[in-house]
Amino acid sequence: MVANLGTTLAQLGKKTIALDADVTMANLGLILGLEGKKITLHEVLSGKKKAKQAVYEGPAGLKVVPCGMSLNGIQKVRLERLKKVVLDLAANADFLLVDSPSGMGHDSITALAVAQEAIFVITPNFASVLEAMKIKRVAERLHVKSPELIINRASGERTDLPQKEIESILELPVLGVIPEDIEVKHAIALGEAVVVRSSKAPAAKAFKKLAATLLNQKPRMA
Repeated sequence: MVANLGTTLAQLGKKTIALDADVTMANLGLILGLEGKKITLHEVLSGKKKAKQAVYEGPAGLKVVPCGMSLNGIQKVRLERLKKVVLDLAANADFLLVDSPSGMGHDSITALAVAQEAIFVITPNFASVLEAMKIKRVAERLHVKSPELIINRASGERTDLPQKEIESILELPVLGVIPEDIEVKHAIALGEAVVVRSSKAPAAKAFKKLAATLLNQKPRMA
């Protein structure tokens, strides 16, 4: 999600930074072909490096801060440093997209706490909606600006929860819907964003529509 949305915003001329805040199960670097970098968010959160040293060039001018995957790196992370990292990066961006881990872990809540506003990415099923309901309650306690939703991997089949029902259950608006698309899997396998590799694919078109919606609504996002 963050890889493709960030790339699309960058294509539209916005200074965009994508930050992988999943300190235990990072994958943004893999998706964008930036795996194996020596300086990542791990080194920044351990206090060894500055945030600007972990910024790499991604597709279409997107700036990317990947996170490491080593156990040693995870053990040295100090999550309380994330707020300063976000503030430092946001000062030089129109959009700072923080890719937060799913669930209710300490790293997930920390990422939510430092966000200017939150967008919940869900799939159209009850399990995902119930998870979003729990995170919504946490966001309210943290006084995060009213969250919004993105429905991902929508198949259009009858087993999908309807958008109106999802909005009704969560009492949150849907910003956009990204369809299930085999081209996304192909792009991930090649370490590319689908909006670059297959710009006419259904998912790529949906990301472009989503980016346009964000540009009309938000001056900045974290």
